[in-house]
Amino acid sequence: MIYDIKHVTTYNYEAPVAFSLCALRLRPTSRAGQKVIDVRVDIDPAAARRVRRQDFFGNDFEIVRVESEHRELAVTARARIAVSRPIAPAATAIWEDARQHAFSVRDLGPQSPAHFIYASRLVTLDEPVIAYARRSFPPGRQVLDGAGELMERIWEDFDYDPKATLVSTPLGEAFAKKKGVCQDFAHIMIAGLRGIGLPARYVSGYLRTVPPPGEERLEGADATHAWVAVWCGPDDGWVGLDPTNKILVGDDHIILAEGRDYADISPIEGVILSSGGQDVDVAVDVIPVKSEDAPPTFG
Repeated sequence: MIYDIKHVTTYNYEAPVAFSLCALRLRPTSRAGQKVIDVRVDIDPAAARRVRRQDFFGNDFEIVRVESEHRELAVTARARIAVSRPIAPAATAIWEDARQHAFSVRDLGPQSPAHFIYASRLVTLDEPVIAYARRSFPPGRQVLDGAGELMERIWEDFDYDPKATLVSTPLGEAFAKKKGVCQDFAHIMIAGLRGIGLPARYVSGYLRTVPPPGEERLEGADATHAWVAVWCGPDDGWVGLDPTNKILVGDDHIILAEGRDYADISPIEGVILSSGGQDVDVAVDVIPVKSEDAPPTFG
C-alpha cells in the first residue's frame, strides 16, 4: 500500500508568544516493511533555526526555534510512504527461551532487545499488571501465541475512553480504571511483557481508517496511533500487535517512531515564553494512493 499522510498540529495561545523551542518527531523513516518516498515538515511562523538529526533508535528528530512573536503556531507534516509488511510467523520461540536469550545478548545496537526489557520513564513494572500478563504465558507457550492472547484480553477487558486518562496519567492508574486510549493500552501491554522478561517496545504512527459503507471519508478524521512490538526471539525478531484494535500490525499501520515508551517519541514537545494558556488541535489524514508517481493528495 502507498499512503499520503498529512498531520497538522495547531497551537493557539491566549497571549503572544515571544519565543518557542520545540523538538519534532514528525518525519517517518524507511525501515523494515516501510519505504519513505517523500516527506516534509512546514512551520508557520517560519523558524529562525532548524537542526535535524537521528536519535539512538533511528527516529528523525528536529530542533526548531521560532523567534518571531506569534499567537498561533502551526506544524504541518506531509509524507508519502509505501508499506509492505511481512506476514507474522506461524510459529515462534517458546517464551522462556526468548526471555533467556534476551537477557544474554551482547548486542547494544538500536534494535537490540536489551533496551526493551526493563522499566522506562512511563512503563513502570507494577505487580498487578505483571500478574495480569502472566496468565497468558503458561510454561512452554510460544511468544506470539501468548502475546496475541494478552492483546485480546486487553481489548476485551478495557474500555476505550478518551476522557478517562491524560498523557500524564500513570500506567497503574489506567490499569486500575480499565479505561484509556491507545497510549495507555500499549503501555500496559508493554509493562506486562517486560514484567515477565520479554522485550517489548512502543511504536507510534498512523492507522488507516475506513468510513462506514455509504459514508464519505471525513477530512482530518484519522488520528495518530500507538501499538506494541514484541521480540519473538533471534529467528523471528520483532512482531507488531495493536491492543486497541485486537489485530496484528499490517499494511494499514504506518510507523512514525519507535522507543521504550511515549516519552521517547512524543511527536512535539518543547517550551515557550508567554503567559496564559493554550489550545491544541490535531488533524490527521491517511489517504491511499495507487502509485508513488501519482500527484500528491496532501496539497
